[in-house]
Amino acid sequence: MSAKGMGELKVPPATGDWIPMGSSALPRGAVLAHADAHEWFTRLLGKPARLVRLDDPGDRAITGEQGGLWDGPLLLVSRSSLRRLDDWIAEGAMERQEHPLDPLDIARFRPNAVIDGAEPFAEDAWTSVRIGEIDFRVSELCDRCVATVWDPATQERGAEPLRTLARHRRWDGKTWFGIRLVPRNLGELRVGDEVRPGWTARERPG
Repeated sequence: MSAKGMGELKVPPATGDWIPMGSSALPRGAVLAHADAHEWFTRLLGKPARLVRLDDPGDRAITGEQGGLWDGPLLLVSRSSLRRLDDWIAEGAMERQEHPLDPLDIARFRPNAVIDGAEPFAEDAWTSVRIGEIDFRVSELCDRCVATVWDPATQERGAEPLRTLARHRRWDGKTWFGIRLVPRNLGELRVGDEVRPGWTARERPG
């Protein structure tokens, strides 16, 4: 692990005590990591923190909608959708007479797959997609949490992108960016793989 202003942390295998997690999704709890990790994260976050490890992925239940398997779905985001979001953010800053922000780092959205070339938010309507040699089912759109407001490079917190997503991409009480994928076969993803979407006649959300 590394962070600005912090020395590098190398975490050995977690062999500490089991502790409860207070979550129905993790009924057995998790294993405490080495004490050095707790101290490192406590200094980083400025509040008491402990690092834990989920030693058995089978303990983390995945809903049937997301595949019903131990391994959760992948998250796909589109660079063209991000460019549209950046444009909306810039327009909002002009309306409020604020200094415009730099384009957002796509790492804010923690994607597993990043694509480009489609129309902005075309992925909303996809029901399947083939990337290289792997076929995926689109299980759902991804609702975005407060973690996206932290800059991954500086760790600074701001209002974006949730403020602008709430204006342009809010329905069902949530804000949306990206889609979740469930693999239908085994294979390897490579940078530059062709992306071939599929869809059925369904109403575009929103």
